[in-house]
Amino acid sequence: MVLSVVATPIGNLSDLSERAKAVLASVQTILCEDTRVTRKLLERIGVSTPTLVSYHQHSDAAAVKHILRLFEEGQDLALVTDAGTPGISDPGGKLIHALLAHFGDAIRIVPIPGPSAIIAALSICGIPADKFIFLGFPPHKNGRKAFFDRLLSYDLTIVFYESTHRILKTLAEIAARDPARHLVVCRELTKLHERIYRGTALEVTTQLESSSIKGEFVVVL
Repeated sequence: MVLSVVATPIGNLSDLSERAKAVLASVQTILCEDTRVTRKLLERIGVSTPTLVSYHQHSDAAAVKHILRLFEEGQDLALVTDAGTPGISDPGGKLIHALLAHFGDAIRIVPIPGPSAIIAALSICGIPADKFIFLGFPPHKNGRKAFFDRLLSYDLTIVFYESTHRILKTLAEIAARDPARHLVVCRELTKLHERIYRGTALEVTTQLESSSIKGEFVVVL
């Protein structure tokens, strides 16, 4: 029994590795965050044989039991998300924990590495990345103030995600606490409208307001 954890492109479909393509073409079933997104990717690489099964952050215990049965039937499966590396800010880790608890050493968990917005951002930020902390998405409401109060207390590089709806509010939170702090904000990494903004929170805010706040963001500081 093998579960291949397959990283998929975060924007540019050319970033899908040859190894990832081979694995996606060889398994009987692919576990997907959104089957429609994965089906488009498979069509792009000419793969049509695997069955697509939905597995995402809202999947319940019944979904996990179904996946366990697939392995018990002798299948090898792949796990993908809509974009990036499974297990990073998504429920992939929960599934792997359940599989190991059920099967133990009888199952192999194989990483098929590839695109990750965190690593892509760190690679071009010009900020030391020998040590860093990844914080996912800031809380939407409860705990948001405490998140930003704690944020600037870390003595190492910090990386987190932010959405188009809250990026300006996030920059305002940082500016209110440390207006001189240098940061890098990456928008739409690897996609057509990729932009990298550098400066203080206020300087980056000005840059964003003069270009666009649409898209997915990675913040490094």
